[in-house]
Amino acid sequence: MNELTIWTYDWVPDGPRGLVRDLRLRWACEEAGLPYSVQTVPFEGRETNHLAQQPFGQIPFLSEGDLQLFESGACLLYLAEKSETLMPGDAVGKADTLQWTIAALNSIEMVSVPWWFLSMSDSEENGLSGWLGHRLNQLEEVLRNRDWLAANRFTVADLLMTDVLRVPKVRAYGDRPATEDYVVRVTDRPAFRKAFSDQMAHFQQADERRG
Repeated sequence: MNELTIWTYDWVPDGPRGLVRDLRLRWACEEAGLPYSVQTVPFEGRETNHLAQQPFGQIPFLSEGDLQLFESGACLLYLAEKSETLMPGDAVGKADTLQWTIAALNSIEMVSVPWWFLSMSDSEENGLSGWLGHRLNQLEEVLRNRDWLAANRFTVADLLMTDVLRVPKVRAYGDRPATEDYVVRVTDRPAFRKAFSDQMAHFQQADERRG
């Protein structure tokens, strides 16, 4: 049986640690009890040193035998198909999970990532703030009435949505108690804590190797 391999950078600066998206794949494997290993590509030269595996020079990407897959969302859906812990087996539950997984990428992260980049600029005016606030308020209304996004239980949709929402600047933007309770609840899961700790240890060990 081929082993799942999650590919990430060999090192990153302090700022992104705990947020690098290989954590999504680690977390999914921990939730589902899927054995995996972690391999690396160099952070230096990252724009061009692994284009055969990831045509945009990003991480993570996933391999399993002859299979290679990039984009964290695609990798998560591939992993979710391996375990009903992440993806319900019934048609209704699966469809519900799929729509909320895509919503995390297309309705929330599509806004939050460019908003975050603009927030890091010198400009006092972030033209995406209204859009982001509207989307987060809409999600808040959903989370006031349910503990989980899909199938009345934790799924890969919650994993991905929470990883989008827990970015510190996004998490701190506005007062949305139901969303905050949701992020706290999901990140308190042992599988998240293990994945987060392992990623942090990975980059701390890289610091030691770099001297």
